[in-house]
Amino acid sequence: MNMNRAHGAKMALEKELETYKTKLLELKAQEGKFVLIHGDSVIQTFTSYEDAMKEGYDKFGLEPFLVKRIEALEKVQFISRLVAPCPTSPCR
Repeated sequence: MNMNRAHGAKMALEKELETYKTKLLELKAQEGKFVLIHGDSVIQTFTSYEDAMKEGYDKFGLEPFLVKRIEALEKVQFISRLVAPCPTSPCR
């Protein structure tokens, strides 16, 4: 168990991800762009990831901030550790 979570502290970028989810309906009109979020504030959107990152570092330095591509539908990444057993022995 993460000790910070045990004491109620939020993980890095948890607030920013929460803000993204909350504001997604408003951001949908700019789908494909990159949004810069700091805490519970949407700062600005950008056409490139690099521009958004530069602005984030210029404004917030080493404080946490989130740059995320605006996507109405998130692509789900599924990785399973369950693998079918090898039909012959020994498996290679």
